[in-house]
Amino acid sequence: MAALRYRRFLKLCEEWPVDETKRGRDLGAYLRQRVAQAFREGENTQVAEPEACDQMYESLARLHSNYYKHKYPRPRDTSFSGLSVEEYKLILSTDTLEEFQEMNKSMWKKLQEKFAPTRPEEKHKAWTRVLSRPRT
Repeated sequence: MAALRYRRFLKLCEEWPVDETKRGRDLGAYLRQRVAQAFREGENTQVAEPEACDQMYESLARLHSNYYKHKYPRPRDTSFSGLSVEEYKLILSTDTLEEFQEMNKSMWKKLQEKFAPTRPEEKHKAWTRVLSRPRT
């Protein structure tokens, strides 16, 4: 029975697409990693909780087959923002998120530069004031 479970998970992994735009955050890649960990010995792996394993497979299979998308169809493929699916994919890609992080870093750097003392003696005075404040 463990061999059957292993083959079913392998088939699911083969069919599940990997989104290359989500490096390190892709569900398909994570699924492959978890299956490899759970079935280290391949078909010879002994499953400690067969019911939980079967339930996990069924849940993943429903997600993969878009069961809920078909069961609960949306009248329109839009959201509150009015963006399309392609625009969301672009925004949620790893490259775009890294660009956002870089923009945030630069904003933080700008604030630091604006409010940081420029001369060394001013830095010393600022730290002395912070350290000499009474604690409450």
